[in-house]
Amino acid sequence: MGLSTSWKRLSPRQLNIAIQIFSLISIFFEGYDQGVMGGVNAAPNYVREVKIGQYPSGKVTNTTKQGGIVSVYYLGAIFGCFLGGWAADRIGRINGLFFAACFALVGGALQAASQSASFLLVARVVTGIGTGALTGITPVLVSETSRADHRGGFLGYVFIANYLGISIAYWLSFGLSFVDNGLSAVRWRFLLAFQCFPALLLLGGIKMLPDSPRYLASVGRYKEAREVLERIRGSTGGDTEREFCEICAVSEEAKPASPVEFVKVLLGMDKSLAPHLGRRAWLCLWLQIMASWTGITAVTAYSPVLLSQAGYSAIKQNGLAGGLNTIGIVGTIISAQIVDRLGRRTCLIGGACGLFIVNLIAAALYEGSRHDPSKAASIAPAAVTMLFLFNLIYAATWGTVAFLVPTEIFPPEMRAQGNGFGITGWAIGVGWTTLINPIMFSNIESRTYFLFAGLNLLWMPIVYFFYPETKDRSLESIDAMFACSRPFFKDMEKAYEAGGDVLAVRGGIEEVKRKTSVIRADGIEKV
Repeated sequence: MGLSTSWKRLSPRQLNIAIQIFSLISIFFEGYDQGVMGGVNAAPNYVREVKIGQYPSGKVTNTTKQGGIVSVYYLGAIFGCFLGGWAADRIGRINGLFFAACFALVGGALQAASQSASFLLVARVVTGIGTGALTGITPVLVSETSRADHRGGFLGYVFIANYLGISIAYWLSFGLSFVDNGLSAVRWRFLLAFQCFPALLLLGGIKMLPDSPRYLASVGRYKEAREVLERIRGSTGGDTEREFCEICAVSEEAKPASPVEFVKVLLGMDKSLAPHLGRRAWLCLWLQIMASWTGITAVTAYSPVLLSQAGYSAIKQNGLAGGLNTIGIVGTIISAQIVDRLGRRTCLIGGACGLFIVNLIAAALYEGSRHDPSKAASIAPAAVTMLFLFNLIYAATWGTVAFLVPTEIFPPEMRAQGNGFGITGWAIGVGWTTLINPIMFSNIESRTYFLFAGLNLLWMPIVYFFYPETKDRSLESIDAMFACSRPFFKDMEKAYEAGGDVLAVRGGIEEVKRKTSVIRADGIEKV
């Protein structure tokens, strides 16, 4: 039995755990790489190496260049999510993740070996390509192998790794800050080299997993799709049989997407694959951009700066920054428990409301300490508490749901590529905010939180009116929501009521079985 079929030796429970573990490793890489630059930017040796500030103080004087080095990574991620998504729809989710891990490994090694700002810029683009592909494909694999009633929860548990990665990046930074009084090159080079470890784990083990049954069905490999689905579900009849028939029914109409499909979709020019793909793409893009502008990137990447404004020493800044991101793990566990119970829309609207309140209080506290510096020490604990609450609420709501919805609303033949629109929104939003966050905090300082509060208030009605509810609905049935021409939630619900029963629309389960129990003229085995 070869490496690619070794999954057949696993029990259903073991196989599901294996899928979760490698998905965790993939998302861990993304989280670590997102958080690592906070510690790197705080290293005086790095500041001197890339010529963005003073040595040995480590004070950054060129915030535009600092933000550019951080944000160029997301330019690579935009390219990587579409390249990886297209590849995953053509050669499979597992092969897509394997090649993405190759880019991640090479990029991480190049970053650790950087000798100048130009060298580092190229290395971060290469890493970004790998990260974009990993982050674009992994949620699709999880979504396509999960049951409809646990899809959000499973992805929520996987995204624990995101905050675990961010947290480890900050705790490593905290520990390394004591080496040679924080002046050693090891402080930042080891931080950047460490990301090669999860990439190596992916390369060594991802090929042992089977591909998604929905991908296999979309390319006509129905027999393999049934085998994988039955192994994952641990049963052969009842709900599993119905799920397999739904997958077959939808895949009958599948057409391969072209490499330039994303451009046609964004412009609303492609109507051959499924209705209103352009609307779906823009929903994904804006959902992630809105998530980035809740204020999360300011808390994640620039928390040491915020804690400095609160009056904490350098050691306390790094320690609290690590704790601040660790609390995100708790939030993600909460998300896994509530997202399938409350629904995607409730989590997003409730989360935006909570973040609005927290941002408003944090801004008021920081503003109070600005006007009366003598009160800064007494106000600081309350301000830091708001930062902890922010991360907790974000991780429990937007942190998972913004990655979940894009994996649910596209047809199977371009689900990975379609999820690329969400990852593009993430890259644009995070790249944009990390570029201008240091400029904003340098000029308007903590008043930036008033801006974030206002934006969260705006996100609530946008989600209420325009975003669909996908909880407890199979991936195949969600397509019916976009049959209507109007973009509003209530109209999508009416469309779902009319066409959400996939098998009934296609003549019933027996008719679908009949159609998928023959050999096609082109010789591809269907069952």
